[in-house]
Amino acid sequence: MTLGARVMVVDGDKVLLIRHTYVPGWQFPGGGVSPGETLEHAGARETLEETGYRVVGPMELFGVYHNASTVTDRDHVAFYVAKSFEHAFERKPDREIAEVGWFDRRTLPEKVTPATSQRIDEYFDGAPKREIWGY
Repeated sequence: MTLGARVMVVDGDKVLLIRHTYVPGWQFPGGGVSPGETLEHAGARETLEETGYRVVGPMELFGVYHNASTVTDRDHVAFYVAKSFEHAFERKPDREIAEVGWFDRRTLPEKVTPATSQRIDEYFDGAPKREIWGY
């Protein structure tokens, strides 16, 4: 089984999203959990690496989802919400991250991933939680 962590950084009604160079769509920062690393630490580390924003303090574990949209059916995603953060550095585009941006939850960018819009609806609007990460 593989484990990953993704983080929704929230500032009022705005969310922080990234766009990778190698997969389509805007999504939450995150990635795989390294050996010896907690899920929460992995999410915070990936958020800093991919966005330039450092999570400050504990995050809320919002849910654990089965990521059935990958090439394996053994992947799971721990999804966290971070409301306390600081801007550590300006994230410039590179071979992994094409763009980083803040978006109002009501006016998300075109090509936001289904999982991203579903988590935003679950968190902000109380939509029923799905067990599957995205489709």
